[in-house]
Amino acid sequence: MNPPKSGVRTALEYTGIPASWLSARPRLPSRNWCIFITLTSSLISYYAYDRHQARSIRRSYIDQVKHLADEPMKSTDLPRKVVVYGAKWPGDEDHQRAVRFFKKYVKPVLVAAAIDYDIVATRHSGDLAERVASTVIKDRRRAIGLDQSIGLPLVLPNQPTQEQKHVQELEGGIILVGRHTFKEYMAGLKRGWSGGLELIDREEKLAQDLASDGTFDDTYEYNSSPVGIVDDPNAEPIPTLSRLPPSQNAISFSPINLPNPSKHQNPPLIDSTPPETIPSQPPLLLVPCVNYVGLRFIPHMIWGFFNERHKTQIGCEAAYSLVMNKTREFQGPDSIVDDFQPGEGLESGQPQGGDLDFGLSSEAVLAPHSPVSNIASSRKSYHKTLPERLATARQLARGEREPTKEEEKTPPPSEVELRAERLNKELRWRGEEEAWRVVEPGSGVSWDERFRGVLKVFDNEGPDGAELGIDN
Repeated sequence: MNPPKSGVRTALEYTGIPASWLSARPRLPSRNWCIFITLTSSLISYYAYDRHQARSIRRSYIDQVKHLADEPMKSTDLPRKVVVYGAKWPGDEDHQRAVRFFKKYVKPVLVAAAIDYDIVATRHSGDLAERVASTVIKDRRRAIGLDQSIGLPLVLPNQPTQEQKHVQELEGGIILVGRHTFKEYMAGLKRGWSGGLELIDREEKLAQDLASDGTFDDTYEYNSSPVGIVDDPNAEPIPTLSRLPPSQNAISFSPINLPNPSKHQNPPLIDSTPPETIPSQPPLLLVPCVNYVGLRFIPHMIWGFFNERHKTQIGCEAAYSLVMNKTREFQGPDSIVDDFQPGEGLESGQPQGGDLDFGLSSEAVLAPHSPVSNIASSRKSYHKTLPERLATARQLARGEREPTKEEEKTPPPSEVELRAERLNKELRWRGEEEAWRVVEPGSGVSWDERFRGVLKVFDNEGPDGAELGIDN
């Protein structure tokens, strides 16, 4: 006779748990399950460790600068403000990539230190260089009195003056995210201080160039009958001036009598000679940023996903150097390159020396993203279909044929719309070609010897005073 069962096992059996489960002995899972569990737990642990370290790094830098936000300010003082430039990365359709890098890795430290910022993002490559150059030209014109507002400017009591804004700009700084942004900024800075003072409208200049290439020339022979003579005798005559009824208020349509311009009101002569010296410029903060685009860089993307702490370290160190406001003189090239033009004179990867080599290793990532071939093929295919579309637009405009059912549903563009379309496409294509000549690998950074001693950069020193080891 078996002894009666007792204990926890008996109680669990009466709850409905199968006896085989209670008698089973623990054993290792199968080989495949061991591999799966090991890899999954390792990846999850490494991801959690990386994010924990990133938060710790960010928190440590925030704790070191947050006391600056509690310092009192006078009612007339202006907060420190920086300008952030983030150019579009070549080959990437997302033009906000550099801006998001700033917001994620640099912005938290600036916000903790109560430093304001103004983000200047560009949608197309080359827009930053054009913007910087036009801003410099406008400042030069304003300095010599060419562009002055009519009357006295209205300054409100709580609004800063132009002098205060200029001082705030010099005390703030400029943040350049990535080497491509740095190259566009330097190209625009040199173009603005080396060119003339004439304000050139790119669209108008390009429209004149396109109008003279003969693409829209019309060989149609129009009827050259005199105006007012109609071949159809039953047609309504054209209302000439003699057939119009007399108007009671004809004097109201008389031309306005404008005063003759004075002989002494001659436009001022524009001296287009570039200045020999350049005024002080805001200090620059160079933030390393590399954007991997394409299938070949998928391993780098995976590595970057599991190493956010390195990006956080780079961004926080750069922001800390800006908050501490420790600057040094910009180190120019070892040799004089006044006549250097972007895209000429340097081999791929050849250093220029000094701070111009910032982020030089990132140019290897840019090499596969040359837009020259894509622009050439797009321009060729567009001009191949343009004559047919232009002929259709002119036939419908002259009434030579009736529109088809598809054309009635979707009217084809008119000649005016085709001209505007071509102008916009050429503006974008030529802008991308010019921008690529600036940022392409081996083109080097634009430099002018007048920048030496004028440009400054924030010194990358960590909280302990040691030089930061950032791998550009």
